[in-house]
Amino acid sequence: MQFPTSVKGHPLVERAVRHLDTLGDPRYGQMLVRCLDDTLARTIRAMPDGTAFVVTGDIPAMWLRDSTTQMMPYLALLQDTPALQDLLMAVLERQFDQIRRDPYANAFNPEASGRAHDADDLCEDPWVWEEKYEVDSLAFPLLLAHRFWRASGRTDHLDQAARTARTVLALWRTEQDHESRSSYRFSRSSGPASDTLPGAGRGAPVARTGMTWSGFRPSDDACTYGYNVPANLCAAAALDGAAEMAHHIGDSALAEDATELAAELREGVARHGTVRHPDFGAIYAYEVDGLGNALLMDDANMPSLLSLPLIADVSAADPMYRATREFVLSPANPTWYRGTAAEGVGSPHTPQGHIWPIAIAVEGLTSDDPAGRLAALRTLTDTDAGTGAMHESFHKDDPHRFTRHWFSWANAMYAELALDVAGLGTRPLWSSRPAEGLGTAQKRVPGR
Repeated sequence: MQFPTSVKGHPLVERAVRHLDTLGDPRYGQMLVRCLDDTLARTIRAMPDGTAFVVTGDIPAMWLRDSTTQMMPYLALLQDTPALQDLLMAVLERQFDQIRRDPYANAFNPEASGRAHDADDLCEDPWVWEEKYEVDSLAFPLLLAHRFWRASGRTDHLDQAARTARTVLALWRTEQDHESRSSYRFSRSSGPASDTLPGAGRGAPVARTGMTWSGFRPSDDACTYGYNVPANLCAAAALDGAAEMAHHIGDSALAEDATELAAELREGVARHGTVRHPDFGAIYAYEVDGLGNALLMDDANMPSLLSLPLIADVSAADPMYRATREFVLSPANPTWYRGTAAEGVGSPHTPQGHIWPIAIAVEGLTSDDPAGRLAALRTLTDTDAGTGAMHESFHKDDPHRFTRHWFSWANAMYAELALDVAGLGTRPLWSSRPAEGLGTAQKRVPGR
């Protein structure tokens, strides 16, 4: 199967470039096209079974999370573009197969090659690149499946999405009681401490909270405490979408199960995942263990606390989100940095003082101020170190000191923000959805 390799000539992209050009810097539109084309031309591999394998960039593996975010900007381009629709369908089919093969794995090989991030890992499946269990690895493909339905109107993936959702539900139910029911272990003898789990690979102790446990963060670093709050809220939103898809195909049992678990996750966050900060009031913690411990920080990788309106159906006007956002974008957050080149959120995954373009894009996308969105786009354009592409991170005082020369997820986030600044992005797929209180899981009907 041939998949598209460029967006040049796409009417919506041309409209976006014309609008961006009116903002006074031709680099905005040029980089938009370059980032969109790079993903199509360099990261997509058509597979013999008709699916599409998506490398993350300079690592030859397909991450479930990264491949989802790499596809997100194209949701804005699907109308009257069957070739792009077929590409996203092929990516989804690959993701569904990967999840059913090993729902604990976060990254996969294109073939059963046995290649791995580290040969010392416990997982011996030759299809698996890495088996760091992360809640978001299962949530993001379900989000993509639902948003693809809303954006394209296509329903030929819904049966597979429902089968995958059942697998995800079963695992998330198991990991609500990690201590008693889970057989998952991850141990790696080489590398930093963040690359392995304590307790003989089980992780630090946790109590039952209603949330679902995660071994690792979206950064692929080990969780300090086993309940990652933004990942649980993202999972709840993914379950909302799964319930809608299940209703559409007449699977009322799946719809009810998904709705019930979404409510439990949100209730768990409400009861255990929030804290009262002396300066910011009631805010979300980043991680908790149900035993009284909470980690107050944010990480640049999504799901993040900053990204909740984008990936978790949390309104940007919600008072707790606004207070959390104020905390995240301040020196009180240990991963926020301000330098001579930029300010923004970084990650313990990269050197201290390094800011992530992903977080700058998220800050812009979740801003209620158009000027703030444009400022974020300008910062991204000014900190590309002259490469015309985004990187994993860059030093706050010197963008030429960056990590990862090719990181497709960051390129996709630039494209999402640029399309949004032009008023032509994916915002209708997420910001128009009604806000929900914690502990509820409303049923919704897609916009088409």
